[in-house]
Amino acid sequence: MSQPALETVPADRSALVLFSGGQDSTACLAWALTHFDRVETIGFDYGQRHAIEMTTRTRVLERFPDVFEAARTRLGEDHVVDLKGFGRVAESSLTREQEIRMGERGLPNSFVPGRNLAFFVYAAAVADRRGLDHLVGGMCETDFSGYPDCRKDTLDAMQTVLNLGIERPYIIDTPLMFLTKAETWALTHELGGEALVELVLEDTHTCYLGERGERHSWGYGCGTCPACELRARGFDQWRNG
Repeated sequence: MSQPALETVPADRSALVLFSGGQDSTACLAWALTHFDRVETIGFDYGQRHAIEMTTRTRVLERFPDVFEAARTRLGEDHVVDLKGFGRVAESSLTREQEIRMGERGLPNSFVPGRNLAFFVYAAAVADRRGLDHLVGGMCETDFSGYPDCRKDTLDAMQTVLNLGIERPYIIDTPLMFLTKAETWALTHELGGEALVELVLEDTHTCYLGERGERHSWGYGCGTCPACELRARGFDQWRNG
């Protein structure tokens, strides 16, 4: 029997995943494909220092149907939004060449002010036109760098704002919100087994410095930036207890 067109799936059974091509958003994509009948993705080019993020996300999306069966029938269109202007305004060590260090406010200078808030505004606009009620993000306030726009109370407020401002019953889903990185690795394995774990190891990108030279046990990266340290420590805790 042929599958119904994805566009006919009801909005409340449809989701838009904020997809960067990193470990967390890849886990969220697998989660969304497990929980929704129609899933689309959205990526943001905000002037990242390393274009590798935009190329790896395409590679991950291309390979997803090979390792995750639900993607073959549930994964729909990918959307890419140009936010380079925002990246120039909200400068950080992710958008210009500078050493990653802690700032006076107790936040690393990799914090891009308002980035996730801007992402959700644009995602909500796309979701409205595409008939999608759920917005899925990989934000987490357990193992994270302290970014205030990753906290649950921030995203709960954002959901309220979007519902009021667009008059659509959006639900912001953050399946990783209270998971450690070790638990995120475990969830990835639970959802897609070793095949999905291998996809994360080989094709996803998390490193702030854009390093793709050497593959470590936990994947590619410099091994010293905050993102790599979290990913490596979580992998070790998951594999070795």
